[in-house]
Amino acid sequence: MKKILFALLIAVLPNFANAERLNIDITSGNFEPIPIAIHGFTAADAASADANRTLTSVITNNLKNTGLFKIISPSSFLEKMAPNQTMPTFPSWSQIGAQTLVTGQVRMSGGKIAVEFRLWDVLTSSQMSGTSYTTSDRGLRRVGHQISDEIYQRLTGEQGYFDSRIVYVAESGRKKSRTKRLAIMDQDGFNHQYITGGRSLVLTPRFTPSEQRIVYMSYANTVPRVRTLDIETGRETVIGNFPGMTFAPHYSPDGRSLLISVAQGGNTDIYEVGGGASKRLTSDPAIDTSATYSADGRQIVFSSDRGGSQQLYVMDRSGGNLKRITFGGGNYSAPVWSPRGDFIAFTRQSGGTFHIGVIKPDGSGERMLTSSYLDESPSWAPNGRVIVFTREGRGGASSLYAIDVTGYNERRIPTPGEASDPTWSPLLK
Repeated sequence: MKKILFALLIAVLPNFANAERLNIDITSGNFEPIPIAIHGFTAADAASADANRTLTSVITNNLKNTGLFKIISPSSFLEKMAPNQTMPTFPSWSQIGAQTLVTGQVRMSGGKIAVEFRLWDVLTSSQMSGTSYTTSDRGLRRVGHQISDEIYQRLTGEQGYFDSRIVYVAESGRKKSRTKRLAIMDQDGFNHQYITGGRSLVLTPRFTPSEQRIVYMSYANTVPRVRTLDIETGRETVIGNFPGMTFAPHYSPDGRSLLISVAQGGNTDIYEVGGGASKRLTSDPAIDTSATYSADGRQIVFSSDRGGSQQLYVMDRSGGNLKRITFGGGNYSAPVWSPRGDFIAFTRQSGGTFHIGVIKPDGSGERMLTSSYLDESPSWAPNGRVIVFTREGRGGASSLYAIDVTGYNERRIPTPGEASDPTWSPLLK
């Protein structure tokens, strides 16, 4: 696989108001992680010190996991900031090679945790960002994710993705009698919980744009149907009233419509459901499935074997102007459009190997990001720069992995047991 190198160039920031952002070029150059020192949050008492450790750990792990930042070891710090000290001594940080610095304060007040965060440009001795938060113990990790998003955005110019969740299918038991239930967790694997009981087989969960509901395929009552699940109340609703099996759901960007595949009479076609009505978008003897909307909701990508093998096709939302965009060997499946609109991720099976790849909507720029015994089910982070997917080993065990859109920084996402069919939520609101 041809490597795609990318450069990270940090700009001189004259002041906080008109600071230029870091520019990212994902097509050329050499990769140099940004040296960043995370001093942490000064605390005046033991309870605040615990909050500091949590926040520092969350921010450090988030930035480290991107592969874009070089975290400078605290053992090399020359300055330990005192409580109520606001301004760092910049030469102490430039001396250890830090280009940026994270500081702050944390204190307990009336049963709440008050957090003050600052991001500094060491090269120009100026503040780049600063925010205050008030939260509870339960919300402390989320504040860490929000701070991580702010750091990421200020230094890269890209929206962050840390304050988000992943829902997936948790698997357990023997292969012939597998229990599959829906589980949800923060994007870093923390705050894990199961949201279905496992009495019925579940597949392909997808978030609604509001991220308060999940749509998925369920075998409840022995008939495979697409259902929605309200995360807060646990209420389930069957989507549509079709005589055949329904599966592979995906919401429109505005959350008002849903694409599903309907199998009936030996044929599988794509329907759009919304507003109490349904519309058939494809009508072909082939299997048309796994449809997803473009970021602006105007187009749809789907997988079809109408050309003899599974390939990817793009059409208008109305079902017109159909165009095939893949012509490579093997089979293409599970396409999903990036939230940025610039790429479509997919699974490709070729020569006994599975890949997660990306391609531009016009069919150009196809690249394979991974290669393994079985990689499948890609889903985009809300900023369109990271993809989560399922990897199954030769022994049959499945896990969740993530990879950058450049093909760098592949890593495993921790789950309590085996996992498949992940989908990334929008940023939390």
